Amino acid sequence: MKKRKVGLALSLVLAAGTLLSACGKSNDTAKDGGKDKNFTVAMVTDVGGVDDKSFNQSSWEGLVNFGKANGLKKGKDGYDYLPSQSDADYTTNLNTLVRRGFDLVYGIGFLMPDAVEDVAKQHKDNHFAIVDEEVDQPNVASILFKEQESGFLAGVAAALATKSNHVGFIGGMDVPVIQRFEAGFLAGVNAAKPEVKVDVQIAGVFDKAEYGQAIASKMYSSGVDVIFHAAGATGNGLFKEATDRKKKDPSKEIWAIGVDRDQADMGEDVVLTSALKRVDVAVQDLAQKTKEGKFPGGKVTLYGLHEDGVGLAPINAKVANKDQIEATVKEWIEKIKSGAIKVPESPAEAKTFTGK
Repeated sequence: MKKRKVGLALSLVLAAGTLLSACGKSNDTAKDGGKDKNFTVAMVTDVGGVDDKSFNQSSWEGLVNFGKANGLKKGKDGYDYLPSQSDADYTTNLNTLVRRGFDLVYGIGFLMPDAVEDVAKQHKDNHFAIVDEEVDQPNVASILFKEQESGFLAGVAAALATKSNHVGFIGGMDVPVIQRFEAGFLAGVNAAKPEVKVDVQIAGVFDKAEYGQAIASKMYSSGVDVIFHAAGATGNGLFKEATDRKKKDPSKEIWAIGVDRDQADMGEDVVLTSALKRVDVAVQDLAQKTKEGKFPGGKVTLYGLHEDGVGLAPINAKVANKDQIEATVKEWIEKIKSGAIKVPESPAEAKTFTGK
């Protein structure tokens, strides 16, 4: 009996030692940032799709850059995404990514706050982030941008490039994000060349290129020679219309201005520049902070010119007054960054903005 008791006691001691050793290893791993398990991150796109050449694509590029910087591969052990065909997919997709064990899950776009909030309440121990909206939950980080600042720079470029003194703006939907782009554009045009007329039309959708093309066709036919879009995949129709018209009449000077990412690849002969909204930078930045244990849950992170979160893509080299446009844009960037001027956020304010 004594031998059996001694053996049992020895077994318990060894088991306890093994447990303590395991606990010590776990703590060391946590301190080192989790060497035994990759930090994983994924996103749910809105209805525009991951290859919309604009907002969703820029977000995905941010995840890809984060993955490359951290030696990760696409898939459940690294970074991934799920596309949404309609708003009915948002909650399902978010829950799917949670079940797959991703450490951080993004909801991309202002259409997703309700879905992100609902799923975040159900999974309080998981980390979520939303782009272009604010969700007031302790396990959700919200990313917003000063779209009006990049829209302003696009307005300055358009005002200085137009020959007809008639430019246009195509918005996806009449929502705060697009209103800020519109406000900035109107203010930039007014500040650079107040005599320029601006036509504004809202498509009502973000995923219908044919809508964007139809609107662009009417605008160009009415004498507009520069059009800025903030309409996601709907804006792809603008580039098609501009390219088609340029092919028919190469001597015709018409321009299109892209949004979110540098959309120069949508038409080298027609893309004047793009109002950059560095969703890729913000997505990568937040993922890196979360990986390092600095998740800003319950807070809003705002990206503007000062944070290099917005900006303007290079001016097309084929524009006759390229140097003048670039120099003027640079002057306005310095004024905005220094706080000398504040770009209006609403179209109503922008109509009376002079920049003085």
